[in-house]
Amino acid sequence: MAKALKFKRLLTILFVLLLAACTLVLFKGYLDGHFRSAESVQAYVSSFGLLAPVALIVIQAIQVVLPVLPGFLGCIVGAGMFGAMGGFWCNYIGISAGSLIAFFLARKFGTSLVQCMVPMEKYRSFVDWIERQRSYTFILFLAILLPLAPDDFLCYFSGLTGMSAKKFTWIILLGKPWCILGYSLFFAYIAKS
Repeated sequence: MAKALKFKRLLTILFVLLLAACTLVLFKGYLDGHFRSAESVQAYVSSFGLLAPVALIVIQAIQVVLPVLPGFLGCIVGAGMFGAMGGFWCNYIGISAGSLIAFFLARKFGTSLVQCMVPMEKYRSFVDWIERQRSYTFILFLAILLPLAPDDFLCYFSGLTGMSAKKFTWIILLGKPWCILGYSLFFAYIAKS
């Protein structure tokens, strides 16, 4: 039992270090001006060569965990670089992974982390709103399904609720693809025009 606990702790530390390293690389890219527009993001992702799809997946995951960049920017880049379906898969995998990471970070580190990630007035309004909802699961599914909802923040808040990880994962996997697919098809069409 002690070995399993040590192994789990080691995996957690390694994961947090990997997440921190990816975040630092992207932060440097941000400081270097690679995230000013869709064109600059596309040039940045292209600079990774054969690993460009992986770079886009990581960017999309990190933009959920650190909600500073709009996710649709990655959708534009993915569709422009890899076509509708290639862009869809990169964005879907990245955004879904980031959503799960945000959930598990909130679950592991609690309200103090979420308060660091979300401005205090937004935090209070989300907490008040969530406490008033009778069917948070359904509302979360709709927010994940529909565009322009504050779903990155809701991933963190869901980690603070009693929602099971399995239920949250299913909500992400079933709700996320439709909006991303719509964005991917639209932006691929625009890129061809």
